Amino acid sequence: MVELTLIEALLQNVKHDFKTAYERRDQMKTWFLEVCLMLACFIPAIVFSAGPTTVAETKGQEPPKPELEFLARFSVDLVAPIWELGKTSDLGKRRIIPITGGKFEGPRLSGEIMNNGADWQIVTDDGLAIIDTRYLLKTNDGSYIMLQTRGYRYGPPEVMARVAKGEVVDPKEYFFRVYTQFETSAPQYLWLNRAMGFGMAMRLGNAVVYDAYLIK
Repeated sequence: MVELTLIEALLQNVKHDFKTAYERRDQMKTWFLEVCLMLACFIPAIVFSAGPTTVAETKGQEPPKPELEFLARFSVDLVAPIWELGKTSDLGKRRIIPITGGKFEGPRLSGEIMNNGADWQIVTDDGLAIIDTRYLLKTNDGSYIMLQTRGYRYGPPEVMARVAKGEVVDPKEYFFRVYTQFETSAPQYLWLNRAMGFGMAMRLGNAVVYDAYLIK
């Protein structure tokens, strides 16, 4: 009987020790989680309070400010029927607008627009026209230059409805901008292959007119 009592006592002590160990383990887990939460809150604050870091040192220099050079005024004729392809993707409705001719005049670049291009335009559900044109220029000295423009045209629905009808609308009432990219093999115009430019445009009935500028 005495031996059984001793064994029971030992078992009780072991059970108590296991219970205490589990309680301490749970306490450690709780403490560990609390520490992690505190670090998650305070480490970002410490990092950002030190300010952003960068390997770039300006050493007193500043990025250059843009300068613009007028290139030419482009008058693009759009007298052929428009091909409506409908909603070809989730982006919107595809329209192909033939470019049938025109001209461009400027201090360093003048000539005619050939009848062989188009605007592969997409119009989104909210009325944004995404411009995507490619057409050929023939300069007054007989050189050929490919021109690609991309951009956006949008504005209040009532204003754009008037533009669509061919009415003369003040271009300040809507947004119409394109950027220009040139490609040529003519030696005297090779500088255009590296030129970056943009155009401030307006729609006038069956034509688009824009002033193109080079970014210096």
